[in-house]
Amino acid sequence: MKFKKLAFLTILSILLFGGCDSKDGIDSSAVAKKSQKAPEFNLITTNQEQILVKVVDDKWVFQGLENKVILLNFFATWCPPCKAEIPHLISLKNKYPQFEVVAVLVEQDKSNDEINSFIAEHNINYPVTNSNMNFILADAVGGVSTIPTMFLFDSEGTPYQKYVGMVPEEMLASDIQKATITKE
Repeated sequence: MKFKKLAFLTILSILLFGGCDSKDGIDSSAVAKKSQKAPEFNLITTNQEQILVKVVDDKWVFQGLENKVILLNFFATWCPPCKAEIPHLISLKNKYPQFEVVAVLVEQDKSNDEINSFIAEHNINYPVTNSNMNFILADAVGGVSTIPTMFLFDSEGTPYQKYVGMVPEEMLASDIQKATITKE
């Protein structure tokens, strides 16, 4: 009986804290180099709004979101860990006014209507982007082959942390607080 319980808990932790994976690894050291090849990204949300992202001197500038801690969340609608982390991201966005999530869909051929239904179903309160530019951005950060993969940028646009798989809300909250740079 103890073995069954241990096996169940092991499988559950892999599902909750793992990610949906393709077989390629992620080269996080390539983030700076690759972003210089395409230093500007025009992300389009499902509401047809634009989020312009520029890389200038190793700083990431998210136009309209300046001075905020930004979490780029690469996800897919079919990924169980991606769905499981949504309530935590909503909670963090509500808790920290200086924090913004930008969800980057890495799924082919999803209509905005389909994604907007997903957004409504999960009560998502942050922008979700859906365009071919998402894949160029995924390549620019070093490649994304496991989802969810998230990149946290401090309030000055410096890459602060990379997460692969589902991350506990408390860990993200701690990093958001540390990544908030107050100017005196």
